Amino acid sequence: MDLRDVCGRIGEIDEALLNKAQQRLDSLTKPRGSLGRLEEIARQLVGITGDLFPSLDRKVVFTFAGDHGVAEEGVSAFPKEVTQQMVLNFINGGAGINVLARHAGAEVVVVDIGVDHDFSDLKAEGFVSRKVVHGTKNIRRGPAMTRKEAEECIEVGIGLAEEYADKGYKIFGTGDMGIANTTPSSAITAVLTGREVEEITGRGTGIGDDALKTKVEVIRDAISINRPDPSDPIDVLAKVGGAEIGGIAGLIIGASARRIPVVVDGFISTAGALIAHAIEPRTVNYMFASHQSQEIGHRAQLERIGLRPILDLDMRLGEGTGAALAMLIIEAGMKIYKEMATFEEAEVSEENSRS
Repeated sequence: MDLRDVCGRIGEIDEALLNKAQQRLDSLTKPRGSLGRLEEIARQLVGITGDLFPSLDRKVVFTFAGDHGVAEEGVSAFPKEVTQQMVLNFINGGAGINVLARHAGAEVVVVDIGVDHDFSDLKAEGFVSRKVVHGTKNIRRGPAMTRKEAEECIEVGIGLAEEYADKGYKIFGTGDMGIANTTPSSAITAVLTGREVEEITGRGTGIGDDALKTKVEVIRDAISINRPDPSDPIDVLAKVGGAEIGGIAGLIIGASARRIPVVVDGFISTAGALIAHAIEPRTVNYMFASHQSQEIGHRAQLERIGLRPILDLDMRLGEGTGAALAMLIIEAGMKIYKEMATFEEAEVSEENSRS
Protein backbone atom coordinates (compact mmCIF):
# COMPACT_ATOMS: atom_id res chain seq x y z
CA MET A 1 0.00 0.00 0.00
CA ASP A 2 1.42 3.36 -1.06
CA LEU A 3 0.64 5.98 1.62
CA ARG A 4 1.35 8.82 -0.79
CA ASP A 5 -1.17 7.40 -3.24
CA VAL A 6 -3.86 7.15 -0.55
CA CYS A 7 -3.17 10.71 0.62
CA GLY A 8 -3.31 11.86 -3.00
CA ARG A 9 -6.90 10.66 -3.17
CA ILE A 10 -7.96 12.98 -0.33
CA GLY A 11 -9.70 15.79 -2.14
CA GLU A 12 -10.67 19.32 -1.19
CA ILE A 13 -14.23 20.03 -0.11
CA ASP A 14 -16.51 21.23 -2.94
CA GLU A 15 -17.41 24.83 -2.11
CA ALA A 16 -20.28 24.87 -4.60
CA LEU A 17 -21.86 21.90 -2.84
CA LEU A 18 -21.38 23.58 0.54
CA ASN A 19 -23.18 26.64 -0.81
CA LYS A 20 -26.10 24.47 -1.93
CA ALA A 21 -26.28 22.89 1.53
CA GLN A 22 -26.27 26.36 3.09
CA GLN A 23 -29.08 27.49 0.82
CA ARG A 24 -31.20 24.57 1.96
CA LEU A 25 -30.41 25.27 5.63
CA ASP A 26 -31.39 28.89 5.15
CA SER A 27 -34.70 27.86 3.53
CA LEU A 28 -35.84 25.74 6.50
CA THR A 29 -38.64 26.95 8.79
CA LYS A 30 -36.48 28.68 11.40
CA PRO A 31 -34.53 31.89 11.75
CA ARG A 32 -31.30 31.61 9.80
CA GLY A 33 -28.54 29.94 11.81
CA SER A 34 -30.78 29.36 14.82
CA LEU A 35 -29.81 25.71 15.18
CA GLY A 36 -26.17 26.64 15.47
CA ARG A 37 -23.72 23.80 15.26
CA LEU A 38 -26.35 21.33 14.10
CA GLU A 39 -26.46 23.32 10.89
CA GLU A 40 -22.67 23.50 10.71
CA ILE A 41 -22.46 19.72 11.15
CA ALA A 42 -25.02 19.04 8.41
CA ARG A 43 -23.18 21.33 6.02
CA GLN A 44 -19.88 19.63 6.78
CA LEU A 45 -21.40 16.20 6.16
CA VAL A 46 -22.57 17.30 2.72
CA GLY A 47 -19.07 18.55 1.95
CA ILE A 48 -17.35 15.42 3.24
CA THR A 49 -19.54 12.94 1.37
CA GLY A 50 -20.01 14.95 -1.81
CA ASP A 51 -23.72 14.08 -1.54
CA LEU A 52 -26.37 16.77 -1.09
CA PHE A 53 -28.48 14.32 0.96
CA PRO A 54 -26.04 11.91 2.61
CA SER A 55 -27.06 8.82 4.57
CA LEU A 56 -25.69 7.83 7.99
CA ASP A 57 -27.59 4.56 8.20
CA ARG A 58 -24.56 2.35 8.98
CA LYS A 59 -22.28 3.47 11.80
CA VAL A 60 -19.23 1.74 13.27
CA VAL A 61 -16.77 2.50 16.05
CA PHE A 62 -13.31 0.94 15.76
CA THR A 63 -11.67 0.29 19.14
CA PHE A 64 -7.98 -0.31 18.50
CA ALA A 65 -6.17 -2.21 21.27
CA GLY A 66 -2.47 -2.31 22.01
CA ASP A 67 -0.03 -2.69 24.91
CA HIS A 68 2.83 -0.40 25.84
CA GLY A 69 6.23 -1.29 27.23
CA VAL A 70 6.34 2.01 29.09
CA ALA A 71 3.73 0.59 31.49
CA GLU A 72 6.64 -0.92 33.41
CA GLU A 73 7.63 2.61 34.47
CA GLY A 74 4.58 2.89 36.76
CA VAL A 75 2.74 5.50 34.67
CA SER A 76 -0.70 3.84 34.98
CA ALA A 77 -2.95 2.95 37.89
CA PHE A 78 -3.75 -0.42 36.27
CA PRO A 79 -1.57 -3.42 35.32
CA LYS A 80 -1.02 -4.14 31.64
CA GLU A 81 -3.12 -7.35 31.82
CA VAL A 82 -6.19 -5.12 31.83
CA THR A 83 -5.73 -4.48 28.09
CA GLN A 84 -6.39 -8.11 27.13
CA GLN A 85 -9.12 -8.42 29.76
CA MET A 86 -10.91 -5.38 28.35
CA VAL A 87 -10.70 -6.76 24.81
CA LEU A 88 -12.75 -9.73 26.04
CA ASN A 89 -15.13 -7.36 27.84
CA PHE A 90 -15.68 -5.45 24.59
CA ILE A 91 -16.39 -8.66 22.73
CA ASN A 92 -18.89 -9.70 25.42
CA GLY A 93 -20.66 -6.35 25.15
CA GLY A 94 -20.03 -5.24 28.72
CA ALA A 95 -17.91 -2.09 28.35
CA GLY A 96 -18.87 1.57 28.21
CA ILE A 97 -18.37 1.69 24.46
CA ASN A 98 -20.74 -1.23 23.98
CA VAL A 99 -23.50 0.48 25.94
CA LEU A 100 -23.14 3.84 24.20
CA ALA A 101 -22.70 2.33 20.75
CA ARG A 102 -25.91 0.36 21.20
CA HIS A 103 -27.61 3.60 22.20
CA ALA A 104 -26.24 5.32 19.08
CA GLY A 105 -27.14 2.42 16.79
CA ALA A 106 -23.48 1.84 15.94
CA GLU A 107 -21.53 -1.39 15.68
CA VAL A 108 -18.27 -1.89 17.58
CA VAL A 109 -15.25 -3.50 15.93
CA VAL A 110 -12.42 -4.39 18.30
CA VAL A 111 -9.05 -4.42 16.55
CA ASP A 112 -6.09 -6.27 18.08
CA ILE A 113 -3.27 -4.29 16.53
CA GLY A 114 -0.72 -4.57 19.33
CA VAL A 115 -1.93 -6.46 22.42
CA ASP A 116 0.76 -8.49 24.17
CA HIS A 117 -1.44 -11.58 24.21
CA ASP A 118 -2.19 -14.38 21.77
CA PHE A 119 -5.81 -14.13 20.58
CA SER A 120 -5.25 -16.54 17.67
CA ASP A 121 -7.93 -18.95 18.92
CA LEU A 122 -10.48 -16.19 19.47
CA LYS A 123 -13.29 -16.20 16.92
CA ALA A 124 -15.95 -13.66 17.77
CA GLU A 125 -18.24 -11.28 15.97
CA GLY A 126 -16.90 -7.75 16.08
CA PHE A 127 -13.28 -8.82 16.69
CA VAL A 128 -10.55 -8.57 14.07
CA SER A 129 -6.90 -9.50 14.47
CA ARG A 130 -4.48 -7.17 12.69
CA LYS A 131 -1.57 -7.60 15.09
CA VAL A 132 1.58 -5.72 14.13
CA VAL A 133 3.45 -5.97 17.45
CA HIS A 134 3.03 -7.82 20.76
CA GLY A 135 3.09 -4.53 22.61
CA THR A 136 5.48 -1.67 21.94
CA LYS A 137 8.86 -1.36 23.63
CA ASN A 138 9.52 0.94 26.59
CA ILE A 139 9.97 4.41 25.11
CA ARG A 140 12.12 5.44 28.08
CA ARG A 141 14.72 2.92 26.88
CA GLY A 142 14.45 3.32 23.11
CA PRO A 143 12.01 3.52 20.20
CA ALA A 144 8.49 2.13 20.63
CA MET A 145 8.61 0.44 17.23
CA THR A 146 10.63 0.27 14.07
CA ARG A 147 9.65 2.62 11.29
CA LYS A 148 8.39 -0.36 9.29
CA GLU A 149 6.11 -1.40 12.17
CA ALA A 150 4.76 2.14 12.48
CA GLU A 151 4.00 2.17 8.75
CA GLU A 152 2.28 -1.21 9.08
CA CYS A 153 0.06 0.15 11.86
CA ILE A 154 -1.02 3.03 9.61
CA GLU A 155 -1.66 0.55 6.79
CA VAL A 156 -3.90 -1.53 9.10
CA GLY A 157 -6.09 1.52 9.69
CA ILE A 158 -6.23 2.40 6.01
CA GLY A 159 -7.11 -1.19 5.16
CA LEU A 160 -9.98 -1.24 7.65
CA ALA A 161 -11.29 2.05 6.25
CA GLU A 162 -11.27 0.57 2.76
CA GLU A 163 -12.90 -2.68 3.89
CA TYR A 164 -15.72 -1.06 5.82
CA ALA A 165 -16.32 1.58 3.16
CA ASP A 166 -16.76 -1.24 0.68
CA LYS A 167 -19.23 -2.88 3.09
CA GLY A 168 -21.38 0.24 2.98
CA TYR A 169 -20.64 1.89 6.33
CA LYS A 170 -21.28 5.63 6.19
CA ILE A 171 -19.60 7.05 9.31
CA PHE A 172 -16.66 5.84 11.41
CA GLY A 173 -15.76 6.46 15.04
CA THR A 174 -12.31 5.97 16.57
CA GLY A 175 -11.59 4.40 19.94
CA ASP A 176 -8.70 2.90 21.86
CA MET A 177 -7.72 0.50 24.60
CA GLY A 178 -4.20 0.18 25.97
CA ILE A 179 -2.89 0.47 29.50
CA ALA A 180 -0.38 3.36 29.72
CA ASN A 181 -1.36 4.79 26.34
CA THR A 182 -1.78 8.34 27.61
CA THR A 183 2.01 8.39 28.03
CA PRO A 184 2.88 7.94 24.33
CA SER A 185 -0.08 10.17 23.45
CA SER A 186 1.41 12.93 25.62
CA ALA A 187 4.82 12.40 24.04
CA ILE A 188 3.35 12.70 20.53
CA THR A 189 1.43 15.80 21.59
CA ALA A 190 4.50 17.48 23.06
CA VAL A 191 6.54 16.82 19.92
CA LEU A 192 3.90 17.84 17.36
CA THR A 193 2.52 20.89 19.20
CA GLY A 194 5.76 22.16 20.68
CA ARG A 195 4.17 22.42 24.13
CA GLU A 196 6.04 21.67 27.34
CA VAL A 197 5.54 18.15 28.66
CA GLU A 198 3.96 19.39 31.92
CA GLU A 199 1.36 21.35 29.96
CA ILE A 200 -0.02 18.33 28.12
CA THR A 201 0.43 15.43 30.55
CA GLY A 202 -2.54 14.40 32.67
CA ARG A 203 -3.44 11.72 35.18
CA GLY A 204 -4.69 9.13 32.67
CA THR A 205 -6.30 6.32 34.65
CA GLY A 206 -6.29 8.46 37.80
CA ILE A 207 -2.70 8.33 39.06
CA GLY A 208 -1.59 10.28 42.12
CA ASP A 209 0.84 13.19 42.35
CA ASP A 210 4.00 11.07 42.65
CA ALA A 211 3.09 8.90 39.69
CA LEU A 212 2.23 12.00 37.65
CA LYS A 213 5.67 13.44 38.40
CA THR A 214 7.22 10.15 37.28
CA LYS A 215 5.11 10.17 34.13
CA VAL A 216 6.33 13.64 33.17
CA GLU A 217 9.95 12.54 33.73
CA VAL A 218 9.40 9.39 31.66
CA ILE A 219 8.00 11.40 28.73
CA ARG A 220 10.85 13.92 28.92
CA ASP A 221 13.35 11.06 28.92
CA ALA A 222 11.60 9.36 25.99
CA ILE A 223 11.75 12.49 23.87
CA SER A 224 15.37 13.19 24.86
CA ILE A 225 16.58 9.62 24.19
CA ASN A 226 14.65 8.99 20.97
CA ARG A 227 14.82 12.48 19.45
CA PRO A 228 11.68 12.17 17.30
CA ASP A 229 11.64 14.49 14.29
CA PRO A 230 8.54 16.76 14.45
CA SER A 231 8.71 17.25 10.68
CA ASP A 232 8.37 13.47 10.15
CA PRO A 233 5.15 12.20 11.78
CA ILE A 234 5.94 8.54 11.05
CA ASP A 235 9.25 8.97 12.88
CA VAL A 236 7.34 10.44 15.84
CA LEU A 237 4.89 7.52 15.82
CA ALA A 238 7.70 4.95 15.62
CA LYS A 239 9.85 6.47 18.33
CA VAL A 240 7.35 7.53 21.01
CA GLY A 241 3.93 6.32 19.82
CA GLY A 242 1.77 3.22 20.01
CA ALA A 243 0.29 0.64 17.68
CA GLU A 244 -3.32 1.67 18.32
CA ILE A 245 -2.42 5.32 17.75
CA GLY A 246 -0.97 4.41 14.36
CA GLY A 247 -4.06 2.38 13.49
CA ILE A 248 -6.29 5.34 14.31
CA ALA A 249 -4.13 7.64 12.17
CA GLY A 250 -4.46 5.21 9.26
CA LEU A 251 -8.21 4.89 9.69
CA ILE A 252 -8.58 8.68 9.48
CA ILE A 253 -6.41 8.86 6.36
CA GLY A 254 -8.24 5.96 4.72
CA ALA A 255 -11.68 7.33 5.57
CA SER A 256 -10.74 10.76 4.23
CA ALA A 257 -9.66 9.19 0.94
CA ARG A 258 -13.09 7.50 0.73
CA ARG A 259 -15.01 10.65 1.76
CA ILE A 260 -16.32 9.06 4.94
CA PRO A 261 -16.72 11.24 8.06
CA VAL A 262 -14.63 10.18 11.05
CA VAL A 263 -15.70 10.99 14.61
CA VAL A 264 -12.55 11.22 16.72
CA ASP A 265 -12.79 10.23 20.38
CA GLY A 266 -10.63 11.71 23.14
CA PHE A 267 -6.95 12.19 23.98
CA ILE A 268 -5.48 8.97 22.56
CA SER A 269 -7.61 9.06 19.41
CA THR A 270 -6.66 12.69 18.87
CA ALA A 271 -2.98 11.73 19.14
CA GLY A 272 -3.73 9.50 16.15
CA ALA A 273 -5.50 12.42 14.49
CA LEU A 274 -2.39 14.57 15.08
CA ILE A 275 -0.30 11.99 13.22
CA ALA A 276 -2.85 11.79 10.38
CA HIS A 277 -3.05 15.57 10.10
CA ALA A 278 0.74 15.92 10.10
CA ILE A 279 0.95 13.36 7.28
CA GLU A 280 -1.89 14.95 5.28
CA PRO A 281 -3.39 18.27 6.50
CA ARG A 282 -6.53 17.88 4.35
CA THR A 283 -7.72 15.13 6.69
CA VAL A 284 -9.00 17.88 9.02
CA ASN A 285 -11.91 18.44 6.64
CA TYR A 286 -13.15 14.89 7.23
CA MET A 287 -12.94 14.81 11.02
CA PHE A 288 -15.38 15.64 13.79
CA ALA A 289 -13.96 16.11 17.29
CA SER A 290 -16.48 14.25 19.43
CA HIS A 291 -15.79 15.84 22.81
CA GLN A 292 -13.42 17.80 25.02
CA SER A 293 -11.56 15.27 27.12
CA GLN A 294 -10.71 15.92 30.75
CA GLU A 295 -7.09 15.09 29.86
CA ILE A 296 -5.25 18.42 29.98
CA GLY A 297 -3.39 17.92 26.71
CA HIS A 298 -6.49 17.40 24.61
CA ARG A 299 -7.17 21.09 24.05
CA ALA A 300 -3.65 21.59 22.65
CA GLN A 301 -4.20 18.69 20.25
CA LEU A 302 -7.50 20.07 18.97
CA GLU A 303 -6.05 23.56 18.56
CA ARG A 304 -3.10 22.21 16.60
CA ILE A 305 -5.38 20.36 14.18
CA GLY A 306 -8.07 23.05 14.08
CA LEU A 307 -11.01 21.11 15.48
CA ARG A 308 -13.80 22.23 17.80
CA PRO A 309 -15.32 19.58 20.09
CA ILE A 310 -19.04 18.82 19.86
CA LEU A 311 -19.53 17.76 23.51
CA ASP A 312 -17.94 18.63 26.86
CA LEU A 313 -18.93 16.08 29.50
CA ASP A 314 -15.72 15.77 31.58
CA MET A 315 -15.11 12.33 30.07
CA ARG A 316 -11.73 10.55 29.87
CA LEU A 317 -12.54 6.88 29.35
CA GLY A 318 -11.55 6.41 25.72
CA GLU A 319 -12.73 3.22 23.97
CA GLY A 320 -14.70 5.37 21.50
CA THR A 321 -17.31 6.42 24.07
CA GLY A 322 -17.23 10.09 23.12
CA ALA A 323 -17.41 9.20 19.44
CA ALA A 324 -20.52 7.08 19.97
CA LEU A 325 -22.27 9.88 21.86
CA ALA A 326 -21.32 12.51 19.29
CA MET A 327 -22.74 10.35 16.50
CA LEU A 328 -26.17 11.01 18.00
CA ILE A 329 -25.65 14.77 17.67
CA ILE A 330 -24.21 14.45 14.19
CA GLU A 331 -27.18 12.35 13.12
CA ALA A 332 -29.53 14.93 14.65
CA GLY A 333 -27.93 17.63 12.52
CA MET A 334 -28.49 15.58 9.38
CA LYS A 335 -32.10 14.81 10.34
CA ILE A 336 -32.80 18.54 10.73
CA TYR A 337 -31.26 19.19 7.32
CA LYS A 338 -33.14 16.41 5.54
CA GLU A 339 -36.50 16.23 7.35
CA MET A 340 -37.38 19.79 8.38
CA ALA A 341 -39.82 21.58 6.07
CA THR A 342 -38.79 24.58 4.02
CA PHE A 343 -40.72 27.86 4.20
CA GLU A 344 -42.19 27.12 0.78
CA GLU A 345 -43.23 23.55 1.65
CA ALA A 346 -44.86 24.60 4.92
CA GLU A 347 -46.38 27.75 3.42
CA VAL A 348 -44.79 29.81 6.18
CA SER A 349 -43.87 33.44 5.54
CA GLU A 350 -40.15 34.09 5.43
CA GLU A 351 -38.26 36.98 7.01
CA ASN A 352 -38.82 40.36 5.36
CA SER A 353 -35.10 40.57 4.61
CA ARG A 354 -32.74 37.62 4.35
CA SER A 355 -29.62 39.60 3.63
